[in-house]
Amino acid sequence: MKPFHIIPMILLFVALALSIMGCGQQKTVTRVDPGTTIDLSGDWNDADSRLVAEEMIKDVLSRDWVKSYTTEKGKAPTVIVGTVKNRSSEHIQTIPFIKNLERELINSGRVDFVANKEERDEVRDERSDQQENASDETVKRLRQETGADFMLRGDITTIIDQAGGEKVKYYQVNLELVNIESNKKVWIGEKKIKKLVSQSDSKF
Repeated sequence: MKPFHIIPMILLFVALALSIMGCGQQKTVTRVDPGTTIDLSGDWNDADSRLVAEEMIKDVLSRDWVKSYTTEKGKAPTVIVGTVKNRSSEHIQTIPFIKNLERELINSGRVDFVANKEERDEVRDERSDQQENASDETVKRLRQETGADFMLRGDITTIIDQAGGEKVKYYQVNLELVNIESNKKVWIGEKKIKKLVSQSDSKF
């Protein structure tokens, strides 16, 4: 058999072998409790988001600003969550973290809470539509929104230290609560997470 006839046969056998190997791979899916901490990559994950939000909201609500405002105004403070910027070296979805912060604030019962800018725009569109199409008995009035007294905002940063097969990932979440009328910062908090990620060398 001539050499140039052998090459296509070799390629065919290789393709067939790869196809058989691919068919032999099986995927296993195991359902786990959503509250279970599973850290596969060492990156920021859902457990980090949930635990940081819980601890930081617990801290901010334990400070004197809540009591001082309630005593002075005779009502609970109204809070809004602003932007939490990702200044880390990772692609971190900050929306789930913001939602965790909102949930902890609302469920605390210590403060009132208003919708963020994007949500307000959607609600305003609906309210404007009602002015034309809803009945007099059900139409919602304009200019009746509750203004926030304080805004919670902040950022997430990382520091990476790596040598050989080990990597230390250091996360710092910085949040601050700002009085919207005076721009005074009434609380500054931080939460740190440090992870050691070890990766063994694999030889094939």
